[in-house]
Amino acid sequence: MKFCLLHGPNLNLLGIREPDVYGQDSFDDINHKVKDKARSMGIEVRIFQSNAEGELIDAIHDAMKWADAIILNPGAYTHYSYAIRDALAAVRIPTIEVHLTNIHSREEWRSKSVVSPVTNGQIIGFGTNSYLLALEAAKTLVEESHR
Repeated sequence: MKFCLLHGPNLNLLGIREPDVYGQDSFDDINHKVKDKARSMGIEVRIFQSNAEGELIDAIHDAMKWADAIILNPGAYTHYSYAIRDALAAVRIPTIEVHLTNIHSREEWRSKSVVSPVTNGQIIGFGTNSYLLALEAAKTLVEESHR
């Protein structure tokens, strides 16, 4: 199994950026934990981060060629990127939306996800564990689709 993990804007600053909100784990810490968990599950994971919407869309398109599932934290693009939403709809790869915080308990503008209608589900509010739970959910989706 091969998964594509996409991190959106400002997530490269995790551990530095508002650690009281997003936690102490750095971007590298999260990626190491994801890689370790994926390896233990027999999953190859390729990780990509960009602050540019078009680069994330290109990565989604590219995933169509090789990935069994996408795990996506779109960052602020969650709330207004219809282009990312359309890219996900077009590639039709099982997708899990991830957020470190509970977007529904924060500022009102953060509670709306324009990408969630084209994902298989959201895992939010569990900090770094949101990513690890997403690995398990994505694996289950892929396995069930092959039955």
